[in-house]
Amino acid sequence: MDYLGLEAFIAVAELGSFSKAAAKLNVTQTALSHRIRKIEEDLNTRLLIRTSHDVSLTKAGQALLPDVRRHLETLSGLYQGVRESGREARRRLVFACLPTIAGYYLPDVMKSFADLHRGFQVVLLDQPTGHVMDLVKEGEAEFGITIISATPWDIEAEPLCTEPYVLLVNKGHRLARQDHVTRSDLLGEPMVRIRTQSTNRQLVENSLGDVGKQVDWRFEVQNAATAMALVASGVALTVLPRLTMHQSPANIVGLPFSDVDLTRRIGAIKRRGVPLSPPAEALLEMIRHRLADI
Repeated sequence: MDYLGLEAFIAVAELGSFSKAAAKLNVTQTALSHRIRKIEEDLNTRLLIRTSHDVSLTKAGQALLPDVRRHLETLSGLYQGVRESGREARRRLVFACLPTIAGYYLPDVMKSFADLHRGFQVVLLDQPTGHVMDLVKEGEAEFGITIISATPWDIEAEPLCTEPYVLLVNKGHRLARQDHVTRSDLLGEPMVRIRTQSTNRQLVENSLGDVGKQVDWRFEVQNAATAMALVASGVALTVLPRLTMHQSPANIVGLPFSDVDLTRRIGAIKRRGVPLSPPAEALLEMIRHRLADI
């Protein structure tokens, strides 16, 4: 389709003048005439009748004008919409992160980034590990901060830090007086664990080994906040990342394990072969420095 020819045809038809149409389109009258002649040759019919005094539409031109005007207006609207979306996307940064990391480590980072990149909208999608991976794979987020282990072939992972798990107990519990615990200390205690799909749960159960099969998993909940509430009430004990201690009730104690390396690796993930935008790279660099202090 000869877009320029159709655009020229509409301009002449609406303004009734080659000179005015040429001025509107910012072309010479010669160039405008060439465009009209070319589209008439393509259609094998005349669309305009030009005299020394005015310009009029032929019957074919009259029939063509309404449909061409409507379709070009639609096309122009779509083009402008894509342009606006692109402009908005250049001023918008979306990334995903584990809620525990996002809530404790990232507020200061995001403030510093916003101070340096005024006018940017930063969208933080705080989601569980599996969702973070999906958001990055689908292109909804430029990068993600999550637990890293085995990653799909189309995802690049960069380790950032390692965080230990601790046993959370009520301050009134007998174990609260110890400096550390072993896996066997869990035996005989009512325990609460996170739902089956949780990556945290999988890491904990794998690290506990055979002891995990003997533990009394009396309760199962959807999230860490509920598990900590049960611990604070003295109902059960739980194993969670040390970071959750910063968001736990005051009457909870976190005890490290002395007989097992129970940790999770936190890292950044992005789509393989897809470079981050400069703002996303700048934000990720700030996050690298922040998590290096863990």
